[in-house]
Amino acid sequence: FARRAKTAQAKAQVELAQYQYILPRLRGMWKHLERLGGGIGTRGPGETEIETDRRIVRDKISLLRKRLQEIDKQAFTQRKERGEFIRVALVGYTNVGKSTIMNLLSKSEVLAENKLFATLDTTTRKIVYETTPFLLSDTVGFIRKLPHHLVESFKSTLDEVREADILLLVVDISHPAYEDQLGVVNKTLQEMGAHDKPILTVFNKMDLYIKQTFDEWLGEETKEQILNDMKARWQDETGGNAIFVSALERMHIDELRKAILDKVRELYRVRYPYKTEFFY
Repeated sequence: FARRAKTAQAKAQVELAQYQYILPRLRGMWKHLERLGGGIGTRGPGETEIETDRRIVRDKISLLRKRLQEIDKQAFTQRKERGEFIRVALVGYTNVGKSTIMNLLSKSEVLAENKLFATLDTTTRKIVYETTPFLLSDTVGFIRKLPHHLVESFKSTLDEVREADILLLVVDISHPAYEDQLGVVNKTLQEMGAHDKPILTVFNKMDLYIKQTFDEWLGEETKEQILNDMKARWQDETGGNAIFVSALERMHIDELRKAILDKVRELYRVRYPYKTEFFY
């Protein structure tokens, strides 16, 4: 986490998570905390080493929470200033290719690495497709059983998901446990109160899925039938809101753009029926 943090917000979030992790595990960590404290406070009369440790860490946690509250206020103001634009957020399990998709859709250079938690900061870009503008955000990836102290620390980045109008739920279909990961993300969205938004499920890494699923001796018709059955299943389970792509190989990216554009325009029509400049 610490190596991925770039902005002041992400660094403060990671540092807060570290101290919240340390607090209940203080016994026997005096030498380590002496370095971490960095001169915060001095020992008061009658304090034991463990009491001093706890005071140092609690003071640091309080300071970081206040700092993050200020950053949250600034971020909330910035989100309000985005005005009438429809907001689309990329969500999904960690390491499923969200940042690569963000780069393709926005033609930007968001950090995209094959590593867990490569994205800790929320990145937002203004996109215009066929004269229709909207905002696209890349967010921190979810994991199974995300520790409570991490959920609290990353609240401000998760707010971007809660306040989005449309979610692009990215799935690494080549992962052997992709269905479990999808379940974890859906459960997390439900716990966040963000599960009732329009969701487009983007099954990414189709190129790897095809390589892993099909032996060379399988005929083309058999392969096509297996693929069609798989796609039909997920179209049924998502209510027709599934797209199958490979961001790395640029496979079906135009279909993804069109699906996003259709959803964005649909929302604009509902919200602003008399503002045709958003559609044409």
